[in-house]
Amino acid sequence: MVILKRGILLAGALIGTVILLALALSRLNSAMEPAMNHVVTQRTGPLVLDAGHGGEDGGAVSITGVPESRINLSIVLSLRDVLGLYGVDPILLREEDISLHTGDANTLREKKRSDLKNRTAAIEAVEGGTLISIHQNTYPGSRYHGTHVFYAPTDGSQALADHVQNSIKTALQPDNERAVKQIPDTVYIMNHITCPAILIECGFLTNPAEEAMLRDPDYQRKLSAVIAAAWLTAEG
Repeated sequence: MVILKRGILLAGALIGTVILLALALSRLNSAMEPAMNHVVTQRTGPLVLDAGHGGEDGGAVSITGVPESRINLSIVLSLRDVLGLYGVDPILLREEDISLHTGDANTLREKKRSDLKNRTAAIEAVEGGTLISIHQNTYPGSRYHGTHVFYAPTDGSQALADHVQNSIKTALQPDNERAVKQIPDTVYIMNHITCPAILIECGFLTNPAEEAMLRDPDYQRKLSAVIAAAWLTAEG
């Protein structure tokens, strides 16, 4: 009986995700129709998904004590599942809450440096790939909210960032007026790769309402559906 109930819940979640993705695609297609005579339904080339931080490096901590790394991973796993519905099999840099450092790294600083270099090498090893890195934002106080997309200084990155940011505004956050920005040169991975790449700060862990949504699996699926729809409809 318990197994049956779990199966029904999983089936319901899958159906819900399919509907969310279809709605996101429909909204994006409608928004782009005045400017385009056709819609690109799927990109080509491998997609690399990076769940920022991991292991001892939890990243930021939300106002309820949840590490950023855990939320990043949940969203990446959801994004992988949504993309799979369209036959896209992304490459995940991590599928568990772990660091990707080598065994000879001892201190936290050494592990962080090793982790960043290993992620960079893994991304560069994917021929013709594109990177989407998932992170969460913070700011002193609780006034700020909304997704913000940053792009690497590589060909194709800014156009992809614009499309993803506009897609999120169109389908999920109509009051989001943020403009994309080039990633600061202090962010190691995004400045040491050669492929198109964007970093998505999904929301603010310091905003109570948004932090609650970012922890919610239903909202994670909605956000994942919009990001997936943006990827599928981006020119590339």
